[in-house]
Order: sequence, then C-alpha cells, then structure tokens
Amino acid sequence: MHEKSGYSLNNAMAVNERIRQVRQALNISQTDFSKAICVSNGYTAEIENGHRIANDRIIRLICLTFGVSETWLKTGTGDMFQTSPVEKQERILSLFNELNPQFQNYALAVIDRLLQLQNDR
Repeated sequence: MHEKSGYSLNNAMAVNERIRQVRQALNISQTDFSKAICVSNGYTAEIENGHRIANDRIIRLICLTFGVSETWLKTGTGDMFQTSPVEKQERILSLFNELNPQFQNYALAVIDRLLQLQNDR
C-alpha cells in the first residue's frame, strides 16, 4: 500500500491513467487541467506519465472540480462522471428558465465573473 493514497502501487498506476482519461474526456490540455486544480503543468504530466502518484488531495480536487466519481477514479468501477456534462447543461438550463428575468441577469453576471476568475488564474 502507498501510505499517502491508501491504494496499491499497481492501482496507483491505473489511477494515473484514469486521470489522463478524465482530462481527455473533458477535451482540455494538461495546462488547463492543471490550472483548474491549482497544480503545475509538470506535476500533472508526472502523474499522467506514472512518475508521481496522485495523493488523496489531488484525487479529491479532480473529483470536485470536474464532477468525477471518486470510486471510478480510484478503482475504475462505475461511471467516470457523477453527472455527465450534457446532464449538467440540461439542469442548468432548466434551473435558469425557472428564474424570473432579474435573477436570470444576476445568474449570468455571476457566471461571467466566475469565468473571469478562472481565466485570471
């Protein structure tokens, strides 16, 4: 067992590959993926290449940031995402349509600000 991550070295290599699969499924670069979870691009590259083991903190960050199933990331069991990107879009649109117009404008302003914050990283 690897003491920092709580899983075997063989499974750690599989976790590293699943992290690459997540990034590829999201169709984002290592740089953008790294920025989103606040680690260096080199750190992500080392994880994906099997030179570094993803610890529990990194696994949790990936799961929270991208909606990845922690069970899937650690074991390969179940679905990759807790909710598919399409399901998220449908839910957002449904919730947005339930808002009255002034709250829709507020929601759009909040989303614009979140994008600015994300891009400023």
